[in-house]
Amino acid sequence: MDFNKDFTPLLLSLKVAGIATIIVFITGMMLARLFTKRNFWGKNAFEALFLLPLVLPPTVVGFGLLILFGKNGIIGRLLLDWFDFQVIFTWIGAVIASTVVSFPLMYQSAQAAFSTIDQKLEHAALTMGASRWRVFWTISFPLAWPGLLSGLILSFARALGEFGATLMLAGYIPGRTNTIPMAIYFAVEAGHMNTASFWVIFIVLIGFSTILWLNWWSRNNFRRYAQESKTDKR
Repeated sequence: MDFNKDFTPLLLSLKVAGIATIIVFITGMMLARLFTKRNFWGKNAFEALFLLPLVLPPTVVGFGLLILFGKNGIIGRLLLDWFDFQVIFTWIGAVIASTVVSFPLMYQSAQAAFSTIDQKLEHAALTMGASRWRVFWTISFPLAWPGLLSGLILSFARALGEFGATLMLAGYIPGRTNTIPMAIYFAVEAGHMNTASFWVIFIVLIGFSTILWLNWWSRNNFRRYAQESKTDKR
């Protein structure tokens, strides 16, 4: 068994999902914070656009990304003309696809987390002279952290399992874009059922462990919060 060759999909999947999760966490958190605090014309349309990948087939999302980042696409042509670089058929394309598909999960979790924060705490800190940046990192972020962590974990799991949009934008190139879902699909196509079964079991265990840990952590966090609330009332 060629260890390096066999485990390339795992290493590439972790790389793609890790980078996509970092991007999604930062952008999702900041946009959710902004949209929670601000009301403006077109807000509902923007939020519908953010959540659209949740209801669209992954191949449709991938087709849209291909139109944008392809050689003749708006962004793709600029990248090719200015930097002599193309996104399609690269691992960066896989990162973009995973980012777009997993973003709605992070955005929804972050928005729900920020919506539950007592605005009086933030206003009190502002009236005492604290900057908005300091209020965010010392009050808003810690209070919203449980919801943000949930979004972070779910986004990573979703990015790890992304297939349809990645296939459309990044294609299947062994050693470059063959993530675990890709390895499963093309192993089945080639009749390598043992290889496909190995990766199926592996990614199912990752997904199951992720959800199991998240449920356990959420219950413990809720119990701790409930106990602290009872103590404060006494």
